[in-house]
Amino acid sequence: MDMSWTHQHLSRRRALAAASGLAAGVVLPPAGASWAAPPPAQGSVRAAAGAYTNPVIWQDFADIDVIRVGNTYYASASTMHYSPGAPVLRSYDLVNWEIAGHSVPVLDFGAKYDLNGARGYVRGIWASSLAYRPSNRTFYWLGQIDFARTYIYTATAAEGPWNRLTAISTPYYDAGLLVDSDDTLYVAYGNTTISVAQLSPDGRTQVRTQQVFTAPSSVGTLEGSRFYKINGQYYIFLTRPANGQYILKSSGGPFGPYTMRQVLLDLRGPIPGGGVPHQGGLVQTQNGAWYYMAFVDAYPGGRMPVLAPVTWTWDGWPVVQLVNGAWGSSYPGPAVPPPPRQVTPMTGVDTFDGTTLTPRWEWNHNPDNTKWSVGNGLTLRTATVTDDLYWARNTLTHRIQGPTSTATVQLDHSAMRDGDRAGLALLRDSSAWIGLKRDGGATRVVMTGGLTMDGNWNTTGTGHELASAAVPGSRVWLRASADIRPGAARPGTFSYSTDGITFTRLGPDFSMGNDWRFFMGYRFALFNHATQALGGSVRVTRFELSTP
Repeated sequence: MDMSWTHQHLSRRRALAAASGLAAGVVLPPAGASWAAPPPAQGSVRAAAGAYTNPVIWQDFADIDVIRVGNTYYASASTMHYSPGAPVLRSYDLVNWEIAGHSVPVLDFGAKYDLNGARGYVRGIWASSLAYRPSNRTFYWLGQIDFARTYIYTATAAEGPWNRLTAISTPYYDAGLLVDSDDTLYVAYGNTTISVAQLSPDGRTQVRTQQVFTAPSSVGTLEGSRFYKINGQYYIFLTRPANGQYILKSSGGPFGPYTMRQVLLDLRGPIPGGGVPHQGGLVQTQNGAWYYMAFVDAYPGGRMPVLAPVTWTWDGWPVVQLVNGAWGSSYPGPAVPPPPRQVTPMTGVDTFDGTTLTPRWEWNHNPDNTKWSVGNGLTLRTATVTDDLYWARNTLTHRIQGPTSTATVQLDHSAMRDGDRAGLALLRDSSAWIGLKRDGGATRVVMTGGLTMDGNWNTTGTGHELASAAVPGSRVWLRASADIRPGAARPGTFSYSTDGITFTRLGPDFSMGNDWRFFMGYRFALFNHATQALGGSVRVTRFELSTP
């Protein structure tokens, strides 16, 4: 079993090249053929409230694992090199979501995640698993890091605190965690060769592991395991990146034997210009209805969650409900109890009050926590001396809202020092920014492009100034607008203001690349780094993410 990084790239590249065409072999069961679902949970269930549209979240949350605990839905997603990692999303209706917290508080897996002598770009938190164990009322997050070890974190509340329970020497690649009805913990994992491991009752060690399935050559790569027990049968939900979804079913127990059936292949997705929905999870509502939450490759923005109803054949296989032969752009809303409250929007204003950052923020690699603070604004003190933004610590990122959105920051630059660079970036493996350069005692606002990486995520360009202007006073407003509709390369634009009212464009359009290999989509990023010596700082008093 070749689990090398090169193999992962090649398998996903081949699959993406083949990802085109319409749905094949996906049909609804005949009337009366639906598989009997378990009885609904107790409690009143309201009728579906109108229709929802896909994507249900137009932000970058990939490799979704979704569960329900009581009347609340939770999901986890990949974050690669961003810290904290593995966001926990929360919803009461599967449609409206908020970020509750992060399962991995810090990426303490080596110095490269601190930008200390090495970098962790496109490593870190890959496809992982989120589960809930009723016997001890505990959430579990499980994921492998760098093909070396598997880590398990636990919490009694989704927002945390999360703590590391254990590290297991077997790297469970693209794993799905199952809490069986007898409280035994099982993990399905692997790439093409799929295995199942049993954990000890306390979840700290591996008791047994066994290969249970090998994907036939006609199918090719299978990964992204999700593990379920439904009506006494065991299911492993698998993706063929990036254009197919398959399921294994066993009536003989968690270790098989398993038979396989195609769920979808080359299915037209609901985002124009985007890819095939795949690699997600199944979840059952309180009244017994089933849904599949997948993601769609939709670069330059990333991978966007989409939701579709699922029915079951008489003999226990899931079928995605289609609209005109495709994953629907709209479906009737799930019938669920009234929500206890409205979820926190993923857009809007942040003035950085309080003592902590809200969960919508993630750092590029681990931050130096001695060099930033919140309360009456966000203060970023220079943490790195470098001319390369990709090496600069304490760059704070925020997902871009699709299909188009604008980030505006108010920034006090009075405490910058000569050689400092601070501003607002569109950050990915090809980046650009608008911000401030202080040199020789003078401060200018500049637009900088040409920040680039190669396919091994080494810096190939540290940027060059494309436009500049004088800025009087100590405050400036910086603005970046991003069009992340997939398909052709899309523009990002930059502007600034000295009064927060009238904005002036600065520099040319920035072409946002739509290659998939960086995996994470573009983000807005706040940064402040030194090129001469540490000691300077800036204060961000307001951040606003808005849509047209």
